[in-house]
Amino acid sequence: MKHIYLNLKRFDIPREKGGVNSIADPKEWGSFIVKNTQEQLKAFKDTEFAMFFPEAHLIPACSAKTEDSPIEVGTQGLFWGDTKVGGPFGAFTTSLTGNAAVSFGCSYALIGHCEERNKLAAILGEAGVVDTKAVNRILNKEILAAQSAGLKVLYCIGEKDTELDNWDEVLKEQLSIGLEGADKDRVAIAYEPVWSIGPGKTPADKPYITKVAKLVKKETDGLAVVYGGGLKTDNAEMLASIDEIDGGLIALTRFKGEIGFYPDEYIEIIKTYLGENK
Repeated sequence: MKHIYLNLKRFDIPREKGGVNSIADPKEWGSFIVKNTQEQLKAFKDTEFAMFFPEAHLIPACSAKTEDSPIEVGTQGLFWGDTKVGGPFGAFTTSLTGNAAVSFGCSYALIGHCEERNKLAAILGEAGVVDTKAVNRILNKEILAAQSAGLKVLYCIGEKDTELDNWDEVLKEQLSIGLEGADKDRVAIAYEPVWSIGPGKTPADKPYITKVAKLVKKETDGLAVVYGGGLKTDNAEMLASIDEIDGGLIALTRFKGEIGFYPDEYIEIIKTYLGENK
């Protein structure tokens, strides 16, 4: 089975506010994306589709799903605490919990994305914490909380440019600490080569991605590994040719002109990756 994930980040913000959204009113953006992709996605067999929305769009996105929709809706991160019978009852101001997400209709959580890792590291740094394992321990708590609520997890790992000399040790640590105690049957791994993501940076090539995917497969006893550095038209065929890569994480679909996410271009990326545009 292939796995196609979509991280919609904060692509809901309108262009006049500095964002990239020109496809729908922000209040209807989540439901618009689901409504304009779910029928087309039914044509792709043996493929899992999950979309990760900002919290405000989770209920509209879940509500827009048809009974036979192939889309799974997921959260962008999760708090490590949660409600339970007898208490705590919900004292989690500003935090999205697993039980809340499941109550909305979600079935997935995106945990450990490089942007989340950077945020956690910055907060810990303000507190004077220099333990490099601390971020992974926090993410482990998030994974366990997500699974306790019944959510599947896409766990992101990746090395920075300052970690290239010991990339394998960095990834092994992220995997061993992050997945400690987790039900691996409900986890997929997204590999983000952080050093190669962004304007002006050289994308990771096929040999490098293959090398990393083989390591991750070995360390996790064969978990699904998707490319988290951005599945797009330009790299879809290359990524599809790597046996150890089981899918990809899509974000922006257009990088020039009217930059943004467009549902029709999302479908075209999937077609290219699955070899249906040949």
